[in-house]
Amino acid sequence: MKLANALFILPLAFLAAFYFYPLAAILRISFAGESARGVWELFTDAYYARVLGWTIFQAALSTLLTLVAAFPAAYILARYDFRGAALLRALTTIPFLMPTIVVATAFSALLGPRGSVNLALMQCFQLEKPPLAILNTLWAILLAHTFYNFTIVMRIVGGFWANLDPQFENAARVLGASRARAFWHVTLPLLAPAIVAAALLVFIFDFTSFGVVLILGGPRLATLEVEIYRQTVNLFNLPTAAALSLLQLVCTFALMFAYTRLQARLAQPLRLRPQAVVRRHLQSAGERIGVGGYLVAMLFFLMTPLVSIVVASFAEGLGYYAELFVNRRGSITFVPPIDAVRHSLLFAGATVLLATALGLIAAYSLHANDRQPSSADRRHSFLRRFPSVIHVLDAVYMLPLGTSAVTLGFGFILALGDLRASVALVPIAHTLVAFPFVVRSVLPILRSIQPHLRQAAQALGASPARVWREIDLPIIARAVLVGAVFAFTVSMGEFGATALVARPEMPTIPVAIYRFLGQPGAINFGQALALATILMLVSAAAIVAMERWRVGDAEF
Repeated sequence: MKLANALFILPLAFLAAFYFYPLAAILRISFAGESARGVWELFTDAYYARVLGWTIFQAALSTLLTLVAAFPAAYILARYDFRGAALLRALTTIPFLMPTIVVATAFSALLGPRGSVNLALMQCFQLEKPPLAILNTLWAILLAHTFYNFTIVMRIVGGFWANLDPQFENAARVLGASRARAFWHVTLPLLAPAIVAAALLVFIFDFTSFGVVLILGGPRLATLEVEIYRQTVNLFNLPTAAALSLLQLVCTFALMFAYTRLQARLAQPLRLRPQAVVRRHLQSAGERIGVGGYLVAMLFFLMTPLVSIVVASFAEGLGYYAELFVNRRGSITFVPPIDAVRHSLLFAGATVLLATALGLIAAYSLHANDRQPSSADRRHSFLRRFPSVIHVLDAVYMLPLGTSAVTLGFGFILALGDLRASVALVPIAHTLVAFPFVVRSVLPILRSIQPHLRQAAQALGASPARVWREIDLPIIARAVLVGAVFAFTVSMGEFGATALVARPEMPTIPVAIYRFLGQPGAINFGQALALATILMLVSAAAIVAMERWRVGDAEF
């Protein structure tokens, strides 16, 4: 029991050392002495007011555009049954699971000055200059955010809609309501909890967006996230960066609070139906043309940017890939670019081990306190002596997901001075973001294990270790694999915190891509495309593995 209690403390100790302590350092520097002026400047300086207003505006507009674009997809996949629907859902998930640096690179490769669209237009119309200037504009950010978050709306709204009994709307039609009126007065109010949940999640992702805004927006369109990075790296203005980080934390946690409150207020008991009963086949020619046309346009929008990376990376045959093995004098990466792949794989491997171990322990600490404790349990279990604490553990483990990666990286710089030059800081930062996914993957399966299986094994004389090895492990193995692969994918694509804490001579793939995109010349752009293609293929392989090992049909 003492060993189990000690293990259960490990995830909390990890969060205390590498999450709460760095955030406390941000609070301390924000309000310490002269540094408090940084907080006051946020309310008196028109520039920071514009940055905050712009951050909210672009996030709100991106959210609205994503809802409009993805709502028809949610309806089609919820109400129609057609061949290839499962494959379609899997394909639409790929953009969301792609690293943000790949998404930004994809739109640069498609719509940038050297992008596929501009090159084709220049060749077709014999133009000397690129006709489209979309990069560093609001449109580039909106397109990329819609591309990235499309599947959130489709899955959350569509998943709820697919189980919503159509008899509600049919009853309204029988009473004389038109199709439009039945939708507005019956279906839409019932969908409100799912729509609000999806909108808030998309807004949070857009509010804390870093790689997309940094690469596609440029300094003129800086958001809070980008401004924190600029104040830290370019200006080394730590008090102002701390004040901005504090402001972003307050906004993010306020959004998370609003999300939980609205969910509780809007949720209502409904009679849900199996998806197989709700869905129907396409019947009329008009339905086939309308649904087919929308799905073709949707796939074109979601797949074209990713395909453009691969196509552009082979514009010089294998030349751009060969350049990855060359350490040119004065290279922006300081080492051969291929070393970035090796660094990313090493960091991802360490992240998988650390995140899986901590995630498993955290999941077991939550599961061990699900059951009603006996008096013996209360005496031997540290956590069960404090039942009020148990209820907040799950939320505490999820906190890193609601915190900006740039803010976490900045907190590391302030608080972990002795570790600032250590290579261990990168996998630690990645683990903070990754291990909650392991918890979410393992905990539902762990809770599904019937207690009598363990009790029977114990009655037959099996030790606790053997019970875990022969009862629990075979059941949770696939969920553990899914969580581990998710941790690997998160680590490979993490950019915000890594850009602040990675050593210059040990860049990861996302950091190297960003450095190349910031340099002039076709070779630098080509190397960025080659690295983005490698990262995209690795991430796609991980997505396929997760879909294969996923347990059940749970959505986001």
